Amino acid sequence: MMTRAVDTTQELAAFLRTRRERLDPQDFGLPSRRQSRRTPGLRREEVAELAGVSIDYIVRLEQARGLRPSADVVEALATALRLAPDERAYLFGLAQQRPRGTDKPATTAAAPLTRLVADLAPLPAMVLNHRYDILAWNAEMARLLVDFGTLPPSQRNAMWLCLRHPEMREFYVDRERVVREGIAHLRAAWAAYPEDAALTDLIAEFMAHDEEFARLWAERDVKVNGRGRKEVRHPDAGTLALDFEVLMPLQDPDQRLVIYRAADEESQAALDRLRTR
Repeated sequence: MMTRAVDTTQELAAFLRTRRERLDPQDFGLPSRRQSRRTPGLRREEVAELAGVSIDYIVRLEQARGLRPSADVVEALATALRLAPDERAYLFGLAQQRPRGTDKPATTAAAPLTRLVADLAPLPAMVLNHRYDILAWNAEMARLLVDFGTLPPSQRNAMWLCLRHPEMREFYVDRERVVREGIAHLRAAWAAYPEDAALTDLIAEFMAHDEEFARLWAERDVKVNGRGRKEVRHPDAGTLALDFEVLMPLQDPDQRLVIYRAADEESQAALDRLRTR
C-alpha cells in the first residue's frame, strides 16, 4: 500500500535490509554455510565489518530507530553493499546526505552525444561539461562561434573564449549579462565539484588575468540557466537573436547538450547564410 509521503527512516531500514539479503556470501570470500544461515545474504555483523561500523549501528539502522548516518557512513554502506550508482544515489537521498563525486569530470563527450550533436544539424549544437569545456560540436556551431578545431584543448572552453579570445570579446551584444551568468554557473559548479582541481585552476587563472571576472566573482551570484536568449554580433552574418536550450543526459550528468535556435525570421535567414558559406 502506498502512503502519501515517504517515511525516509523506515524506507532506509527496508532498503538496507533488502540490499544486504540479496548479496551472496561467496562473492565476498565467505562460506555460504546454508545450514547455519537462517536468512539469505550477508549477516549484519558481516556488513558492519565491511562498512567499518558497529553491529549495533547496523541493527539500529535496520530497525528504523531514528539514526541519520553521515555522508561517510552512507558511502561506506554503499561500498559494502556493492550498490549500483542509482542505488547509491537513492541511499544518499534517504539519508538526506550529499554524495561526494565518484566519477572524474568528463573530458570527452560520450559517443552517443557526439553523434546526436552531428544529427541535430542544421541547428548549432555542442556538448559541454560543468567547467564549460567544449567536448563536441557540429559544423554549424563552429561557423557561429569559432572554429574550435583550430584551438588548443586548453582554450576550448566557453568561458575562456568569452573572456580572453580576441574575436569573442565583442561577440555578445549584452556581454556583461552573458559573463555574469557564466560566472554564476561556474560558482555553482565549483561548490558541486570541490575536488575538481582543473576547475579551481581555471577560476584562479580568470581571477588573476581578468578584472571583470574578479569583480563579478566577488558578488557570489549563483545561477544555472537551462534556457534563454542571447544576441550576438557575427562578423559575416550580422546581429542574430538566438534562443538556447541546455539538456543534461541522465546517463552522463556531467555533460550538457547546448542547442541554439534562431529567435526570429531575420536570425534564421542569417543562420541559413552561414550554413551555405
